Amino acid sequence: MSRRRVTWKKSAIGYARDQRLVVKALGLRSLNGVVEHNDSPQIRGMIRKIRHLVKVEEIGREGEA
Repeated sequence: MSRRRVTWKKSAIGYARDQRLVVKALGLRSLNGVVEHNDSPQIRGMIRKIRHLVKVEEIGREGEA
């Protein structure tokens, strides 16, 4: 299963409350904070909702060197 690295790049101030809650639900705590998640439809949907606030990188599969 591939993984995604999500970096919070833009403040959520001034955006809808549900978008701020998605940032928090992904585990992002501060600007330029980075989290990694397994790729799943739920995570992709969350990222799609806040794509204007974050940078996303695919980092390969678990167990790969």
